Amino acid sequence: MTDSSKWPGLPPGIESRTLKVNDLEMHIFEALPPNSPGTSAPLVILLHGFPELAYSWRKVIGPLSEAGYHVVAPDQRGYGRTKSSQTGFPIQYQDDLNPFRMTNLVRDILALVFTLGYESVAAIVGHDFGSPVAAYCALIRPDVFKSVVMMSSPFTGPPKLVLGNTTFSLDLKQLAAALAALDPPRKHYVLYYSTPDANADMMNSPGGLHAFLRAYYHAKSADWDHNEPHPLVAPPVSVMAELPHYYVMRMDQNMPESVYESRPSAEEISRNAWMTEEELGVYVAEYRRTGFQGGLNAYRMATSPTWSSDRELFSGKQIEVPAMFLAGKQDWGTYQWPGAAETMKEKACKNMNDFVLIDGAGHWVQQEQSGEVVNQLLRFFRKSAK
Repeated sequence: MTDSSKWPGLPPGIESRTLKVNDLEMHIFEALPPNSPGTSAPLVILLHGFPELAYSWRKVIGPLSEAGYHVVAPDQRGYGRTKSSQTGFPIQYQDDLNPFRMTNLVRDILALVFTLGYESVAAIVGHDFGSPVAAYCALIRPDVFKSVVMMSSPFTGPPKLVLGNTTFSLDLKQLAAALAALDPPRKHYVLYYSTPDANADMMNSPGGLHAFLRAYYHAKSADWDHNEPHPLVAPPVSVMAELPHYYVMRMDQNMPESVYESRPSAEEISRNAWMTEEELGVYVAEYRRTGFQGGLNAYRMATSPTWSSDRELFSGKQIEVPAMFLAGKQDWGTYQWPGAAETMKEKACKNMNDFVLIDGAGHWVQQEQSGEVVNQLLRFFRKSAK
């Protein structure tokens, strides 16, 4: 049985265990529906983002299982209690990036499905960085992943099959130059997160790791009053400065310094019901042990064309299974890349009829408004199964 003292806020009925998956000892949270042993219930897999953990789904796993689903939320490669025989914690910047290729992350989840004794998944759900992983699962193996929910990060499809740099990497380099020319000079967080300094900056934040994570989660939530996202129009370089400081940073600041100005007051912390101090302590303890580099590797790969060749194999391919996008209404993640949401709906997905923004939630929607997230997921699951 799961030790509740180790995982505060985790409801009864959710088990914490470890499975052998590929080169991983993969840690998962799991809940079976009442009176449904084995593989008789439809499987739902929940993928977390950055800087999060499987624990981020603690308020969602139970209600979904009670509705009749076998629910599994893993710590993804490079995170939390999941360990690799290839890479130890803390992961270093100079470590091999090959295990973090998108196709290998999909392989991790596919192997998890088979290890659990299933041949198919009713729904794969991914939040933040988990969104593209879920999207590629559905894109590459629609025979296994029967529907997909992408949360907080629109999926624009696989990169074009071109020689040299991918369009995305080229756009980032052009964007970096344009932001540096602003007064005051600015930089994009994706490029910052790809640098050797990002992990050390966050691990050694002057206010401590607890204070940094509290400020970071607050700044990207609906609790911060300045989060009023809206679609950005082309040309993207001229509008990127409208993004908040945790996306477009001052050139002379690191991420802890960027979010310090929007840190919550003691009163705001005491009112926070979606992330108590005890719950925040789980993230602090886990990241203090592992560091952030496992998650930051995704940004390194996004900024280098070296790592897109495996995804270019699927150039022009659409997600054909039923798809939904789900995010907080106060989440800038939906609009941070101009035109991305439209591309997802019109080109990347063949069957996306659900685009839902939940009021009262920012980027951490499944924690901020878990009840409404559960309602929307169940509605989509039932519709997709018809």
